[in-house]
This record gives sequence, C-alpha cells and structure tokens, in this order.
Amino acid sequence: MSNHPILGDAKARMQKAIEHTLHEFSAIHTGKATPTMVETILVEAYGTTQPLKSCAAISTPDARMIQIQPWDVTLVQPIAKAIQQANLGFNPIIDGKALRIPLPEMSRERRQEFAKVAHKLAEEGRVQVRNVRRDTMDALKKDAALSEDERKRHEKEAQTLTDNAIKEINQHLEHKEKELFAV
Repeated sequence: MSNHPILGDAKARMQKAIEHTLHEFSAIHTGKATPTMVETILVEAYGTTQPLKSCAAISTPDARMIQIQPWDVTLVQPIAKAIQQANLGFNPIIDGKALRIPLPEMSRERRQEFAKVAHKLAEEGRVQVRNVRRDTMDALKKDAALSEDERKRHEKEAQTLTDNAIKEINQHLEHKEKELFAV
C-alpha cells in the first residue's frame, strides 16, 4: 500500500462509512437487551432535554431486561414518560428508585422488518464507500504530479480499499442477520 495522501484520505473516509454503518446497526435491536436501545432517548430534566445516558446508569442484568438507575430519584417519572413517548414498544416498570424494561419477545415478522432495515443501512454504507472511491479516482486524475503508471497503481489500490470496505460491511450485515434470527 503506497502512502499517497489521496489514498490515506480515502481509507479514513471509508473507515468512517464502515463505523457509521456499524453504529446504525447497533440501534437495531435483536431481542437481546443492550443499553444503546435507550441511551439516546431524550428526557425532560431540570428544565432542559438531555439524553437518558447523561442522567442515569443503564445496565442489562440479563438478555431480556434493561435496567435504568437515575442519578437523581426525582427523574424516575420523567424517564418513564420519555421511554413511553419514544415509541419503541417498551413498557417501563417503576421499581422504587429504578426502572426496569422487560423486552417483548420478537415475532418472525418483526425480525424480518429489522433485517430489511439492516439491508438498507448496509446499502447506504456501500454507497458511501463507492462515493469515496469516485472522489478518490477524480482526485487521482487531477493530480498532475503522478505518472500514468503511478496513477493506475493508485487507482488499483483505491479499488482494493473499496472492495475490502464493502466486504467488511457485508460481513457485518451477515453477522447482524444471524443475530436477528437467532432465537
């Protein structure tokens, strides 16, 4: 791999596309409880709105339960309200100074819906990667300092980066689908 700045930039941007896709995947819930399912829910607290993760500890005591421990006990009600308003299909149970969210069992249809969403997100990631390749190819063509051979070699490397990034996104998609359909 040569260390041409255009290729370095392309590699970094493709990595960002992969990471973004993975982050989006983490929001798709698989029936297994994770803190990411609720941490960005906005809660009315102290006259402002803030993400749940900044006003409570979020844990998963088991695969079907999310537990929320507010830093301030007066936030139990506002957090319960915010979770219901987020419309995620969760029904929080207030348990003294904490909240518990039992996760509903996922139907086959729901799993298939989530798989479709995952495919859409993966395609968006692949499109981002291909856009980076296009920009890279354009930048290489405009680089007057490159000889024809160097340009061709760099274009080949850009294509290899693209192929690897798309392959990585596809592997993550496959993994997410396995996770979704594991019962």
